[in-house]
Amino acid sequence: MRSSSSSRAVAVWVMTGVIMLLIQVVLGGITRLTGSGLSITEWNVVTGTLPPLNHQQWMDAFDKYRQTPQFRLINADFTLSDYKFIFFWEWFHRLWARLVAVVFVVGLAWLLWKKKMRQEMIRPLVILFLLGALQGAVGWIMVASGLTGDAIYVRPTRLALHFVFALGLIVYAFWFALQLLVPERDIVRTPVAGKGSGVRPLTILILVVVFFQLLYGALMAGNKAAAVAPTWPTINGDWIPPGLFSQRPLLQDIIGNTITVHFIHRGIAYLLLLLVAIWTILACRVPHSSAAFRKVRWLPLLLIVVQIILGITSLLTSPGIIPNRWVAFDWLAQLHQITGLLFLLTIVGMLYLVKPVRHSVTV
Repeated sequence: MRSSSSSRAVAVWVMTGVIMLLIQVVLGGITRLTGSGLSITEWNVVTGTLPPLNHQQWMDAFDKYRQTPQFRLINADFTLSDYKFIFFWEWFHRLWARLVAVVFVVGLAWLLWKKKMRQEMIRPLVILFLLGALQGAVGWIMVASGLTGDAIYVRPTRLALHFVFALGLIVYAFWFALQLLVPERDIVRTPVAGKGSGVRPLTILILVVVFFQLLYGALMAGNKAAAVAPTWPTINGDWIPPGLFSQRPLLQDIIGNTITVHFIHRGIAYLLLLLVAIWTILACRVPHSSAAFRKVRWLPLLLIVVQIILGITSLLTSPGIIPNRWVAFDWLAQLHQITGLLFLLTIVGMLYLVKPVRHSVTV
């Protein structure tokens, strides 16, 4: 699917979508950090595109928010001005999702009209569209979980599910774009045994570990677990904190016990640092590596170091969290998330670049 003008046009379109999806995740992080996610209590795909346009419409939207448990339990002192602030971020988050859909549909129509879409490209794009629609549905299910009973935030598990689906969508689109953009000369063929043979299996392992790390990052956010242990390198003075794995059933503990979630998230970070350091050493030993691979093989180690530093500084500044105000913790947490996304895409790129040697069968 590479090396033609039609492939490049489709690739540019898909990469534009990847960038927009990354921005969407960043907007989702801002929405969460500002406590804005439950400000819009309805999901109107078309009519919800525009914000309230006059005072009466603003009061109607505010009245609906005042019926939510979040308002009654923690934001009862909100003024209309306060509400407009949190409304903006949730509305913009949803608007950007709509813009992503528009770019997809309009771009697809243009490419079909210009006859730049080949038959083998159709199936991946249909899957991409379905994943996007599913992500929107999961987003509303997540929001709905915080609008009933005594919930003041969305459920952490649904937040994590929403985040994971977003990552899956981004990775799928990115992989498709790589198929269209990366020339064969940049692919590194590693031997089955000997120098460089362990790079691809280790890349796959790192990708699996990154998935769980990002999942636990979402659980950290959903459970607001950063502030439970704002110390480093120990966890509140202990290497093995009390209360760890103390809840039953165990599944509830590892997804809902803040200290357990915190402990696992830290532990996976250290494991990733070790694995990426080993990967870098092995990558430097790959024989006959391409120029492109030699340029980027240091990137995973650089990103994971930056990611850990941002994670540590986020923890240390978490005591300064002020509800409904953007402080140092929020900046660092947002940068921490962005670096994590870039690290994920880097590992996916490495998996695409490093492939096993092709074996030909002779008769």
